[in-house]
Amino acid sequence: MCFMRIERDIIKTFKQWKSSPNRQPALVLGARQIGKTWAMETFGRECYDYCVKFDFDRQPELKSIFKITKEPARLLTELALYSEHPILPGKTLIIFDEIQECEEALNSLKYFSEDAPQYHIIAAGSLLGVAVRKRRMTVPVGKVNVIRMYPVTFKEFLLSSDVKTYKYVDSLEEIRHLPEIILNKLRSEYRRYQICGGMPRSVVSLLENQGMATVEQVLQDILDLYELDFARYAEPREIPRIHAIWHSLPSQLSKENRKFVYKVIKTGARSKDYEDALMWLEEAGMIHRVYNISKPGMPLTAYQHTDAFKIYACDCGLLRHLAHVPASILTDPIANYTEFKGAIAENAVLQSLLPISAGFCPSYWTSAATAEVEFVIQHNEDVIPIEVKAETNISGNSLSIYNNKYHPRLRVRFSMQNLQYNGGLLSCPSPLAGWLHNLIAKLP
Repeated sequence: MCFMRIERDIIKTFKQWKSSPNRQPALVLGARQIGKTWAMETFGRECYDYCVKFDFDRQPELKSIFKITKEPARLLTELALYSEHPILPGKTLIIFDEIQECEEALNSLKYFSEDAPQYHIIAAGSLLGVAVRKRRMTVPVGKVNVIRMYPVTFKEFLLSSDVKTYKYVDSLEEIRHLPEIILNKLRSEYRRYQICGGMPRSVVSLLENQGMATVEQVLQDILDLYELDFARYAEPREIPRIHAIWHSLPSQLSKENRKFVYKVIKTGARSKDYEDALMWLEEAGMIHRVYNISKPGMPLTAYQHTDAFKIYACDCGLLRHLAHVPASILTDPIANYTEFKGAIAENAVLQSLLPISAGFCPSYWTSAATAEVEFVIQHNEDVIPIEVKAETNISGNSLSIYNNKYHPRLRVRFSMQNLQYNGGLLSCPSPLAGWLHNLIAKLP
């Protein structure tokens, strides 16, 4: 079956890695089902004369090669027996897939970095972070280039769904009101994106008009796969706790105050009983933990409260399906589910911010019980507060309270209102969250 192609920004990242004078073997991290293998193979086909893939899950016999030697030259001689293509320095991309199944292969990246840097190697694995901790595997820190990959962003979605609107937004030269036709198209496509989320299979199902039943089934299949991962990769005593946290996500995020509360999982639940389960979900890339900060100082990590945080899903489409929220709720701007629509809006904005945040997850700020700013990020020398509204209603005084207390040079509000800048406030349509750095660069 031939599927439409979604242009992924990660290919550009891979190209930068290839041309870097400090290139080391690359280790791609990210949640399951986001297209890591597809991206590596596409990059190999497009940017190299040859691309060879070694899958340690499908080809378990490969493991014996790495148990015998750590010498790159000998390893390559042995691997060549399993490849139809030549393995040439700089001309062949070597892919190690499902590398978590072979600790020796993971360790070999160190020796390729030190003794054979002329070979281009890129590796990835399912739940690699989980496997590393569970098996106490050694990661060659300092000898690999870690590349983080995320689900399809709205930018990537828009490029496939409405290329004219994408090009208009991508070529904005100044901060000014968007034409109504552009704004309406952005709103429409963004709501569709929030429905399917960024998992490539669900995106393709929606963009190919396969019907909502197919989109929902794809999302359910991925959720089922995640559940199986709990049983396969987690310690037996942690499985029910991981399951409980994951399924508490809709309840945690449907509260007006979205701070993670243990008693929502189970009456009497304590943090020490669930910390390992939370860490498992984080290492699997299934959740993002956003910490509360006491004040917006630099660096933000110095002011985080590690015992106060919110957790969001890796993907807004999975979150919507996990919560059994019908797609119609998001396409109807006056529908109920007000709190949960806000949660999905925040989740979608977070998904846009993460790929442009150099691997740093935003924080959030609260002031007693009077105010909360959804996200706070560092951008160059600025700390920028970000408010998120699901629709066009921008009532609320949290951002004003923050502004009066800290007087930031810039503050941002994402909503479904038009683009404008006034008095230090960048009012930005939520669909443009992925262009935030570009928009900031154009401010007076």
